[in-house]
Amino acid sequence: VGVCKQEILQKKNAVLVDGVILNGPIMDSKAGEKFVEEACQIIMEEVVQKADDVTEKVCEWQAPEKLKQILDLEMRDTGECHQKILQLCRDVIKYSVKTNHPRFFNQLYAGIDYYSLVARFITEALNPSLYTYEVSPVFLLVEEAVIKKMIEFIGWKEGDGIFNPGGSVSNMYAMNLARYKFCPEIKEKGLSGLPRLVLFASEECHYSMKKAASFLGIGTENVYFIKADERGKMIPEELEKQVQRARKEGSAPFLVCATAGTTVLGAFDPLDKIADICEKYGLWLHVDASWGGSALISRKHCRLLHGIHRADSVAWNPHKMLLAGIQCCALLVKDNSGLLKKCYSAEAAYLFQQDKFYDVSYDTGDKSIQCSRRPDAFKFWLMWKALGTTGLEERVNRALALARYLVEEIKKREGFQLILEPEYANVCFWYIPPSLRKMEDGPEFWQKLHQVAPIIKERMMKKGSMMLGYQPHWGKVNFFRQVVISPQVSREDMDFLLDEIELLAKDL
Repeated sequence: VGVCKQEILQKKNAVLVDGVILNGPIMDSKAGEKFVEEACQIIMEEVVQKADDVTEKVCEWQAPEKLKQILDLEMRDTGECHQKILQLCRDVIKYSVKTNHPRFFNQLYAGIDYYSLVARFITEALNPSLYTYEVSPVFLLVEEAVIKKMIEFIGWKEGDGIFNPGGSVSNMYAMNLARYKFCPEIKEKGLSGLPRLVLFASEECHYSMKKAASFLGIGTENVYFIKADERGKMIPEELEKQVQRARKEGSAPFLVCATAGTTVLGAFDPLDKIADICEKYGLWLHVDASWGGSALISRKHCRLLHGIHRADSVAWNPHKMLLAGIQCCALLVKDNSGLLKKCYSAEAAYLFQQDKFYDVSYDTGDKSIQCSRRPDAFKFWLMWKALGTTGLEERVNRALALARYLVEEIKKREGFQLILEPEYANVCFWYIPPSLRKMEDGPEFWQKLHQVAPIIKERMMKKGSMMLGYQPHWGKVNFFRQVVISPQVSREDMDFLLDEIELLAKDL
């Protein structure tokens, strides 16, 4: 190294500062380009080309301590050769869960969209951040166009919005925005002197409502959870009772959070009736449509969200049903008077100068609580451009048709018991193994049935044949929740799911 350093220093105009040679780049661009090329080939071979191969494992299961040894997680003083890093890339892919596998049914996202994937490659390579037009001109215009189109599907004539890192963050934005609209002085004066603020959400709502109330200083005790009916829908009459109760207690109700597509049952709250109550008592209506919002794209299934146009804000995650790629989550707001910016703006002079040479209304970063922000809308935009609205609609319709097929097959098979008739893509059911089928209904039966789903889940994970979620829920013992999303899923995969459960549980 010393000899090389001397050679560089002897060259004309060589500059040395604090022992560091400043001439020329220190990065080997050719070697870097070669590495990127070879790594991309691995991604193509091991991820993209195998995405629809049902013979591949969904997961190459390893216990945590064993996986630590396989991956060699230690970071050292000296870097390692490219071949070793490429092998590490292969290992990371091998031992990761293949969420793009046709038999990954575990979460509210799945599958692979090739256009969205390419969009992610582009944005990762460009490494943009969405705060000002000068540094991110294309992606800010894309976000504006996508938000405008999503607002149309909600049924608003105008509105505003912003893409966020997750539906939980969108819900937090909405809660804070509703509070700011209720008492604008909170932005400067803080919580002191405010009345006891109360918000309302279904007992089936996403847990992010509770987290947001905690994070924002509202307090989890000030979230009044409203009873849901047997299908998981908020009961409007119970909501009105709780609003009246809060008022009698001297509290200040300000927000109702309805859900369009609950996490477990896939239930849609009756938005029209809830909106009536919100109008009557002057409450902000937020609809968490993170999961169910994509039904708006379908002319057949948009009825599930009837009344959503009356909401003040909506959270909608295209990375779920529409496969836009994690993460792609929008908060959409009916108010078009700049409420988002008024609520969140800090007017940083080094970013949002008002004397720029272009229209500074395109510097939308001050609407966000983030500074650096990813161009998530681009994934959705490129996919939408490629497929068109009809292509996206087909995805929704097919997913719900497959869910309906699975429901009918469950009804035909001995040992399978549906929890309820689904209205969306969540299919919830018990599998009762042969040894329990003649057992008398009682505490012992339910205790034994509670243990069945976790055992089957462990076996499918270790075998790598598929991934399927389970949970207990409101007094019901563990049951499976199968979610249909990916357009790569077929009727054969639905049949396989039921066959595989029977096979894995035959000795239980």
